[in-house]
Amino acid sequence: MAKKQFKTESKKLLDMMINSIYTHKEIFLRELISNASDALDKLYFRSLTDDSILLSRGDYAITLFADEAERTLTIADNGCGMSREELENNLGTIAKSGSFDFKREHTQEQEDISIIGQFGVGFYSAFMVADRITVESRAHGADEAWRWESEGADGYTIEPCEKVEAGTVITLHLLPDTEDEKYGEYLNEYKLRGLVRKYSDYIRYPIKMEVSESRAVEGDEDKFETVKTLKTLNSMVPLWKKNPSEVSEEEYHGFYRDKFFDFDPPAKVIHVRAEGLATYEALLYIPAKAPYNYYTTEYQRGLQLYSSGVMIMEKCEDLLPDYFGFVRGLVDSADLSLNISREMLQHDRQLKVMAKAIEKRIRTELEKMLANDREKYEAFFDAFGLQIKYGLYADYGAHKDELKNLMLLRVGKEGKYTTLGEYVSRMPEEQKAIYYACGETVDRIALLPQVEAVEDRGYEVLYLSDDVDEFALRMLDEYEGKKFANVCTEQLDIASDEEKEQIKQKNADASALLAYMKEVLGDEVQAVRLTSTLKHHPVSLASEGGLSVEMEKVLNKMPGAQGAKATLVLEINAEHAVAAKLTSLYESDRERVADYTKILYAQARLISGLPVDNPAELSDLVCSLM
Repeated sequence: MAKKQFKTESKKLLDMMINSIYTHKEIFLRELISNASDALDKLYFRSLTDDSILLSRGDYAITLFADEAERTLTIADNGCGMSREELENNLGTIAKSGSFDFKREHTQEQEDISIIGQFGVGFYSAFMVADRITVESRAHGADEAWRWESEGADGYTIEPCEKVEAGTVITLHLLPDTEDEKYGEYLNEYKLRGLVRKYSDYIRYPIKMEVSESRAVEGDEDKFETVKTLKTLNSMVPLWKKNPSEVSEEEYHGFYRDKFFDFDPPAKVIHVRAEGLATYEALLYIPAKAPYNYYTTEYQRGLQLYSSGVMIMEKCEDLLPDYFGFVRGLVDSADLSLNISREMLQHDRQLKVMAKAIEKRIRTELEKMLANDREKYEAFFDAFGLQIKYGLYADYGAHKDELKNLMLLRVGKEGKYTTLGEYVSRMPEEQKAIYYACGETVDRIALLPQVEAVEDRGYEVLYLSDDVDEFALRMLDEYEGKKFANVCTEQLDIASDEEKEQIKQKNADASALLAYMKEVLGDEVQAVRLTSTLKHHPVSLASEGGLSVEMEKVLNKMPGAQGAKATLVLEINAEHAVAAKLTSLYESDRERVADYTKILYAQARLISGLPVDNPAELSDLVCSLM
């Protein structure tokens, strides 16, 4: 029989289809099963108005046969089948889709019809694993069957064949194994079962295959035999397609455990069935604990993406913003604009609408948890709060308004959580700003002299111990009209007008001493000054300008750090005995003042959590005092 040529621009196009469009060879099985599902859907659709179709819904099925001896894999269905003309049109023309034509002809909505394939190239993905493909098909109601066969881009043949029942049987003659590719694995029972569960678990028709099972020998329970049993490999009914009122908590948790391998129950289940600008179902889970690799580059965020129950992408990052990257789950929509490979999405309006709606729903559910179950929310924030704070800071604060009310921060020595709204609601009327202090731990922050001074006046201080905290607050700038103020900077303004006048005068009186101390320290500090905000503490460091001491430490920990340096001011407690001692020594023993200045500066650096540049010099100075 003469070989016919494909009705396309040739071998180059088919080679591109086979070798470039699909990134994973295993995708071929998903494509062929999806095509079979479409054929069943078409016949079922016709049965609604054609009494000659005697099959009931339960009779439809897709069957897999693996023959290791012949190295063939067969995918069979009892759907609508194809006539010679349809074989010629659909398989003889690359990118010609019978499913697309069917969908276009039947535009009226049918609740129980779901046509998956629309681009007509999925069939050719089978050439990634096979060097010859045979298709035997008989259209429903036809008197004859036809065999289509091809070995690739060189063309195909069509001839009559014997086939009793309507439907289609596709047989793949697998390529020989190579050192790099083991095509024979697609005949392995466990491999096939895994691929069906991974990509086609929610095809609405049963996908059947003979599988090996061990069972006791009849009459002798101590002996076992391996038998072949025809089993359904897919679950068919997606949990997310059910009405939420019909799904129990145990079912939700069981699905989460089996799908995402997390044995801790999720903190929150979000089941969405949306219609309107975007029609989709989503089943989202907020984990109770962060995966071990969550804060590493190994972790891949994203939701599984399905189209009409067929998995298209394992991780669709575009459906989740980074700051909600901890959410696990899936989205299923028949409205997506897929490209010809079904593996890559067009970045169209539909996807963006879905992503925006999903982000809003997650945020709303977290706000409800915060309002109604504070203990659970605090446990969630312990696990993923860092991600929320990074989200608030990222993208130049583009999402700060959406996330600021989800943020919890520690307040006071006890380190209790508070929201910014709660903090502001407790502020005394005369309090000018939202005060915060930074450090490695809550305990270390509590020891800062400025913190004690602020709290002594009845004002609460936010204790920021995560690297991103101050950056996030700087990005917010203010909350409900109240500015943020780092108590260890010039932003601290808690003195009364009278106190300000007094300290101004004291600085003027001690200007010569302070200038000398600045000369001793050189470029280490911007200035030395007296202050009245340290209570009983003798000395501290404050910073001026946009870079605080804590920000300096964070930036210098980063890879490729260029030596970020805060502008420092050494503050001396005007009411402490050390100030009086320095004043008296300035006239009589300036060398001792220089030594004291270096010691005080080193002490201030230690209090602020900064390293001492010359520990040996500090040790010698202390010993000389002793």
